[in-house]
Amino acid sequence: MTSRLFYQTRLERPQLDRADGIYMWDTTGKRYIDGSSGAMVSNIGHSNPNVLDAMRKQMESSTFGYRLHFQTEASESLAERAAELAPDGMNRVFFVSGGSEATESAMKLARQYALTQGEAQRYKVISRMPCYHGSTLGALAVTGYAPMTAPFDPMMRAMPKIPAPRAYLDGLDPDDPATGLHYAQMLENKILDEGPQTVLAFIVEPVGGASTGALVPPAGYMQRIREICDQYGVLLIHDEVMSGGGRTGRFFGADHWNTVPDIICLSKGFGGGYVPLGAVIARDDMVEAVLDAGGFIHGHTYAGNPLACAAGLAVINEIETNDLTGNAARMGDLLAGHLRDLMQKYPIIGDVRGKGLLMAFELMLDRQTKTPLPTGLNAYNRLVDIAYANGLIIYSRRTRGGLTGDHFLVCPPMITTEVQLQEIIGLLDTSLAEFVADLPVELMKSN
Repeated sequence: MTSRLFYQTRLERPQLDRADGIYMWDTTGKRYIDGSSGAMVSNIGHSNPNVLDAMRKQMESSTFGYRLHFQTEASESLAERAAELAPDGMNRVFFVSGGSEATESAMKLARQYALTQGEAQRYKVISRMPCYHGSTLGALAVTGYAPMTAPFDPMMRAMPKIPAPRAYLDGLDPDDPATGLHYAQMLENKILDEGPQTVLAFIVEPVGGASTGALVPPAGYMQRIREICDQYGVLLIHDEVMSGGGRTGRFFGADHWNTVPDIICLSKGFGGGYVPLGAVIARDDMVEAVLDAGGFIHGHTYAGNPLACAAGLAVINEIETNDLTGNAARMGDLLAGHLRDLMQKYPIIGDVRGKGLLMAFELMLDRQTKTPLPTGLNAYNRLVDIAYANGLIIYSRRTRGGLTGDHFLVCPPMITTEVQLQEIIGLLDTSLAEFVADLPVELMKSN
């Protein structure tokens, strides 16, 4: 049957029949391991019975209650839990349906707060290159990924960028605090170049997502950017859309460095893939100032949808009851070890990085010079397709601004066991062997 749907490309995949835990089946009966949790979304796995029960109960009560007409128990309860998980002083929650909406909402809240402080000249949001913060026009303006942004440049107000702290590509030691200070200084320099009075915020992924492949910041970086933002009155936004929800081994990725932002963006694993859900968590004083000034000029129809919030609350309960954050840390250590073993086996693996079950590896022609594989190989697509044919789902992107380089995210659900992890690595090993066997002979001689 010809599909009437369209999405990003003409890529065709089989029809999904069912999913359970970390496994998915198509209608032919073929089984796949969800080694990327979809798009790093299905943190607690598929078809969790407790989440489904919570959703059924909410559906029997109500499936929609517009925020301007009613409060709902589900949204109030989830907001309370989100505030409890957030750092002290960040007790105000605004619900959205996804990561792009979270980014848009965070930037608009920051702007409206600046207006309440008599700082109308502050509007610039600094981000990094590469980075990804969403696909809507506002979120794209702070995204650093050329293939996604270039077609829409005339439609957006360009926002300033600084280099992401990719120490491994620059030949620097990520464990040396001097490295962290080196990259953080780029933020201060950019603030001064732009004019501190015009800079509204700095948005950063505590642990990198798709654009940088689980990039972990160098020592001292997160702490120093907090100090710089404070020094110049710049708001700090943590994009925890991918790193939040326990995947890195802490509920928030930034918890690894004990750093506190002014605003947090959450989505993906926050709703676990059961219903579209995200959130913005902000400082109390910021929200109060905006509300006192006439209100938050922003909103979405499904903000605080009771069905989505009931699912989100059940997801958090599963994470806490089953110590899935702890399991992500434990399994993440094992996964990192397995990926490094594969790095020893396959010279084309040039780097392994990440935290918890937000892990990635990057392919390179030469790991000493960091030379990427030839772009024409389309390695980032080819290896994904080979793995998919073998029954393993992984996620890939171009490493270097979306133009060259190839990295692959291996991010199975937080319920993954050691036995299942070995199964994932076995399929990945098989897929890498097939990929290498297909490479041009002259290319492999140069490796």
